[in-house]
Amino acid sequence: MSTREELVFMAKISEQTERFEDMIEYMKKIVSNNADLSVEERNLLSVAYKNSVGSRRTAWRALRSIEQKEEAKGSKHLNLLREYKKKIEGELNNICNDILGLLDSHLIKSASNNEGKVFFLKMKGDYFRYIAEYAQGDQLAKASDNALQAYKAASEAATKDLRTTDPIRLGLALNFSVFYYEVLNEPTKACSMAKQAFDDAIADIEHLEEDKYKDSTTIMQLIRDNLTLWTSELENEGEGEGNVENL
Repeated sequence: MSTREELVFMAKISEQTERFEDMIEYMKKIVSNNADLSVEERNLLSVAYKNSVGSRRTAWRALRSIEQKEEAKGSKHLNLLREYKKKIEGELNNICNDILGLLDSHLIKSASNNEGKVFFLKMKGDYFRYIAEYAQGDQLAKASDNALQAYKAASEAATKDLRTTDPIRLGLALNFSVFYYEVLNEPTKACSMAKQAFDDAIADIEHLEEDKYKDSTTIMQLIRDNLTLWTSELENEGEGEGNVENL
């Protein structure tokens, strides 16, 4: 049986070789021991799932675009495309439900500090948001509601215990605002949330810790990029579609 140190080592090797499904398995073995993850382990777990789901989210978006074009042409291959899109959705369901199960059964309750708790509640919101991107009907409604509740719980804990310049709190504000914009279709609320997070961080910027400076300022720039895009689209009544930034 591998030691915790060996599992972390192999997770890093899997990341370097872009074997993210293997990386997931190594990190799941650590999580299964009900361990409170270190910051490094937490980030490794996040990277593993984010990359595994990320390639499939990209594939699904591309397939949706192709499907719309083929539909407009009255293509005879629509059924093939839709079957393939359903296959990708099945893979997305498996990955998202896998990490959501770990979050509920181990990670959130095992977090020994509020920084870890906020990190994992944000993660829960993120993976329900990913499901909401492709889900329909009752599954969409359930995923949206679960994402909203997780993001709200994370926000309450972050507001109480984390600085406005903390990268985890900023990343939460970034992704929560994207959720309002893309899933709930509430652009005004998304802009308000993003602006509040950015303004609060700017007001407290002199207290930004040196070791968090790069991460925090990078996320602040992403928030500002989204604000610029969203404000422009609101002024033009939603004309055009830009690339929304999220973590």
